[in-house]
Amino acid sequence: MYKNIEKQTKLNLRDQVAYQPGQVVSKTLVQNDSVSMTIFSFDKGEEISTHAASGDAMVTVLEGKGRFTVGGEVFYLEAGETLIMPKDIPHAVYGEERFKMQLVVSY
Repeated sequence: MYKNIEKQTKLNLRDQVAYQPGQVVSKTLVQNDSVSMTIFSFDKGEEISTHAASGDAMVTVLEGKGRFTVGGEVFYLEAGETLIMPKDIPHAVYGEERFKMQLVVSY
């Protein structure tokens, strides 16, 4: 079930989370045993350090540019681009510039 977001309303996901200086900001939209969906904003130079997820993680950049390191391989994604980070493979996310992304993890 969706939370923290208006239903039956046209909206833009990138407008659902604001930038904060020196921070990574997140807003959870769905969280259950099957899937989680979260919107993030990264200030330039901010990061989520290396970790692994217990499900496949699909990221779609909504605005700006981010660097994603997955199993030691580096990917640069811009608005409209998507990457799937496989379950149990270490990955990290870094703000090459301010950027926003949608993360969907399926378990």
